[in-house]
Amino acid sequence: MSRYWSALVGTLDPYVPGEQPKVSNLVKLNTNEHPLGPSPLALEAMHRSVDESLRLYPDPASDQLRQAIARHHGVGVDQIFVGNGSDEVLAHVFQGLLKHENAPLRFPDISYSFYPVYCGLFDIPFEKIPLDASFRIRASDYVGEATGAKSGPIIFPNPNAPTGIALALNDVETIVRANPQAVVVVDEAYVDFGAESAVALVNTYPNLLTVHTLSKSRSLAGLRVGYAIGQADLIQALDRVKNCFNSYPVDRIAQAGAAAAIDDEAYFAQASQYVIDERNRLTTALEELGFDVLPSSANFVFARHASIPGAQIAEFLRERHVLVRHFQKPRIENFLRISIGTSEQSAVLLAALKDLTV
Repeated sequence: MSRYWSALVGTLDPYVPGEQPKVSNLVKLNTNEHPLGPSPLALEAMHRSVDESLRLYPDPASDQLRQAIARHHGVGVDQIFVGNGSDEVLAHVFQGLLKHENAPLRFPDISYSFYPVYCGLFDIPFEKIPLDASFRIRASDYVGEATGAKSGPIIFPNPNAPTGIALALNDVETIVRANPQAVVVVDEAYVDFGAESAVALVNTYPNLLTVHTLSKSRSLAGLRVGYAIGQADLIQALDRVKNCFNSYPVDRIAQAGAAAAIDDEAYFAQASQYVIDERNRLTTALEELGFDVLPSSANFVFARHASIPGAQIAEFLRERHVLVRHFQKPRIENFLRISIGTSEQSAVLLAALKDLTV
């Protein structure tokens, strides 16, 4: 620990992202990137934006992008907040909406591991709510005083990560309706691969905020664009935090490319369906090799073998230049999170697993 660090730094337990190797010839199925490239219209828009106007600051309100998002979701522009990836959006959410005295933030015990990191960074008390024995979120655990928490705010991914299991929209509504005194954040990073979006509920419930990313279903992980949708009161809170931190968050190129990607509905539908179809094929093939695969509505599967430890499988695959994600954590230490790749990448993965399991 450096003597120049502030007291907070030494207490932090930073988030560890999926490995981004700098070698070629790898089948990279560890970070949930889309197997297909971005919309051609998005690429064209970004190329057109690279001109002398880059000497100017970008639109601080990202109006063009917010208008595209509003059209796509059927909401008002004043209901949208944008930032550099959903992780930055979530950082503003944690600061502006989820920090309350004597009311711990609630989220699942097996979930996106950035949540406890942000709690540490922003000094937010929290309570982890266990998933059930089938690794599902139970809406009843977030109703009333079921958890012993003092009706604090709630955040959860839907579909959940890393399990991939989706919560039905009526169960999401049950949680939101039962907690009118607290903000409920539904992190919808993977919603486009088979779950129901809670955006349909935001005009009914002033305490509901949904968070989205263009990194997954829009194939723009390298661009870093995310957004939130909620009633105007919640969005104003995020704007206040943003304007105390970075008043020009999304650059000109990113705004142009993201807006075009949102508008290209045909490519979005085709690319999302590709992932869904490939996920279904991979699930069937893994089950034939003796894996238990949780029902996924995301662009990955969460699977464990009946007899071979997860760490052993992950290392075996790495030796064959196939990367998957292994979490050395309680309850899920034998699971592997496997991103949905191309059909060719799936074939390499399955061939390696056959060598191990058959």
